[in-house]
Amino acid sequence: MRKTLIFLVLLLSAGLWGCGQQEKYVVGFYNVENLFDTVDDPATSDEEFLPDGRNHWTQDKYETKLHNIASVIAAMKEETGVFHTVLGLAEVENAGVLEDLVSEPEIAGAGYSFVHHDSPDRRGIDVALLYRPDQFQVLDSEVIPFSFDGTAVEVSLSDEEKESFRTRDILMVRGLLDGEQFAFYVAHLPSRVGGKGGDLRSLGAETIYNHSRQLMRDYPGIKIAVMGDMNDNPTDESMAVWLHARADIDDVDSEEDFFSPFTSMLEDGYGSLEYRGEWNIYDIILANYYLADAPDGGLRLCETDGEGHYGIVFHRPFMVQQSGQYAGTPFRTFSHGEFIGGYSDHYPTYVVLGK
Repeated sequence: MRKTLIFLVLLLSAGLWGCGQQEKYVVGFYNVENLFDTVDDPATSDEEFLPDGRNHWTQDKYETKLHNIASVIAAMKEETGVFHTVLGLAEVENAGVLEDLVSEPEIAGAGYSFVHHDSPDRRGIDVALLYRPDQFQVLDSEVIPFSFDGTAVEVSLSDEEKESFRTRDILMVRGLLDGEQFAFYVAHLPSRVGGKGGDLRSLGAETIYNHSRQLMRDYPGIKIAVMGDMNDNPTDESMAVWLHARADIDDVDSEEDFFSPFTSMLEDGYGSLEYRGEWNIYDIILANYYLADAPDGGLRLCETDGEGHYGIVFHRPFMVQQSGQYAGTPFRTFSHGEFIGGYSDHYPTYVVLGK
């Protein structure tokens, strides 16, 4: 399943990212798999991540988790030569765990700040955006809740189920990058547990799409990246239909469409997570028209290899389960309820911007 990364490493280390030789910016996303502290939050159902909870979540385990996630971010920096300008995260409990993460020695030199808002998710897991203030100037941020009002998606929930529905809000952060207007959306769309939620993921995608179209009207020419654990592949209805994600960059010729770098990568055998023997890319990054091809000559997506791809699914041997039933899959934190000291059940993804 895995494509060799030898050529990619040589390409990146040489600085040949498919754009010119000016400064490059890395934009990424990482589902960090249950980054919880050890403190009880009475407003959420975080009991399994307490010292006396099902996972026996101790301070030592928490610190191991922080170190592991920071080590992955640092390894990506070693590959690209620069820390991410922005890095979207999913499954973080609160601002406190983000403060601890950005203080980890492996990544403290990046000087990360972050944008985070508590969401209504019952487990208390949120999305967030890490960013480098020396490269990205935040102007404003907004949380976008799920709403069943005015949607064109056929939602199967009853009125009572809609009333009790809770999930992660979508985060939008707008600012200036290299003097240009940018907006980053970070999402963690509803789960596939029980084979359900397709309509809710489509609703989330429609919500992002409608909000982004309004943003483009309010700020003409703004460049937009949508990222997240979509719990869908880039070929699924939520992405291909409701977010207007196009597999070919040449098909993105107006504000109506987004370019989906990971569609062709999925078709070519890449994956960011594995489930029952099948590889998927749920960790998706999309670029709007103004970012995909930069008609104004500004920052745009760069090719990341010699095969026409515009994205990276990042992994290194230390992030991969090396033995047992799940050998060859992401080395996760728990297996069958036992703490095994891994990193995440997802691999991070990223794209590179340049001129």
